[in-house]
Amino acid sequence: MRTTSTLICQAADQLKGFVGLNRKTGQYIVRFSEDSFGMDVADDGIIPTSEFVWTPAADDTLTLKRERIQLLLDQNIDDRINITEPLRVYMARSDLPEILAMRQLVGG
Repeated sequence: MRTTSTLICQAADQLKGFVGLNRKTGQYIVRFSEDSFGMDVADDGIIPTSEFVWTPAADDTLTLKRERIQLLLDQNIDDRINITEPLRVYMARSDLPEILAMRQLVGG
């Protein structure tokens, strides 16, 4: 099966956990509950992992940042965080530009 940008974006949206910036170390850490960060991470700096990998670009678009996905990969918790094959393909294809997309919440 071909890995498309749609599959990659869906894989990014299925990431689990939360990311917070540890103010003492200056490093991003992943937890699986918002309550488990402790005092070294500001409450307003805790975001879902599926949002962490996207950064604002121009004109209401977002970029799926390889650098941020790599921060997640470096923590070696791929299964728990749900890093799937489409994201691995995306990371392996550095010859292609990062994905730019317009994202919006879909009511359910």
